[in-house]
Amino acid sequence: MAKATRKKAMGRGLAALLSDPATDVTSAQDTGAEKLVGSIVDLDLSLIEANPFQPRKTFNEEALRELGSSIRELGVIQPITVRKVGFNKFQLVSGERRFRASKLVGLTTIPAYIRLADDQQSLTMALVENIQRQDLDPIEVALSYKRLIEEIDLTQEQMSERVGKNRSTITNYLRLLKLDPIVQMGMRDGFISMGHGRALINVTDSEDQLRIYESIIADGLSVRQTEQLVRETKPNTKASGLPTRKTASLPQDFDKELDKWQFRFNTPIKVKPASNGGGSIQIKYTSPAELERIAALLRGE
Repeated sequence: MAKATRKKAMGRGLAALLSDPATDVTSAQDTGAEKLVGSIVDLDLSLIEANPFQPRKTFNEEALRELGSSIRELGVIQPITVRKVGFNKFQLVSGERRFRASKLVGLTTIPAYIRLADDQQSLTMALVENIQRQDLDPIEVALSYKRLIEEIDLTQEQMSERVGKNRSTITNYLRLLKLDPIVQMGMRDGFISMGHGRALINVTDSEDQLRIYESIIADGLSVRQTEQLVRETKPNTKASGLPTRKTASLPQDFDKELDKWQFRFNTPIKVKPASNGGGSIQIKYTSPAELERIAALLRGE
């Protein structure tokens, strides 16, 4: 019944806009755009492509199956949002879990809101939508905030207004990206909470940070216990009279380059310099699919 109602609500005029290339609407200035934008349309799933700006790269298969079962029984209660990118061609802006779950249970159409926007607007909508409504882990939220700052050129104050969060909240998320990549991955995988991560930010030495991280997991430390352990951790001191080994460091301003790498691959990357001028680069991945995605990027695909 719900599907029949939605299709009837489209009307002949709106159906013609979608099916006739001569009257195809591609921008907000085109005739008929006001009828199309904001309307709920049952779109063929085969006409919709995934959003390349989607901040979430992995999806829990069991959760998708559960959502699919609900959709099979009740239908898609909340329409997805798509961007029209060509005649009979659409790109997801938000709702990828609903999109994937609908395909999983064999549906051929899905209710969708249609938006007309350029790539930057699409990215903004996708990131803001995910920050506000998706169950992202703290690092995914932090990366989304970072992308809004870097790619959309928003200040933290502007972003605070856009997403409805206090500026201090945004700052706390962004600081998580300064954690060791291994700690970041632990937070993404749910081994530690954001509270643990915020406590670990105060440990500047990477080895100390990892040692405390391992203690949190091994001993099941609470956030308060972690904070106490951090307070008890002091910087390593050198014995008096002994020569101090030169500490290897990255080139000046290399942090900016590392940020670009992490945005490109959308995963924590660790660069560890050695005292002989060499070093190593470590790229983390959480699944075979993510490894293939990273490999494709390295191949330039």
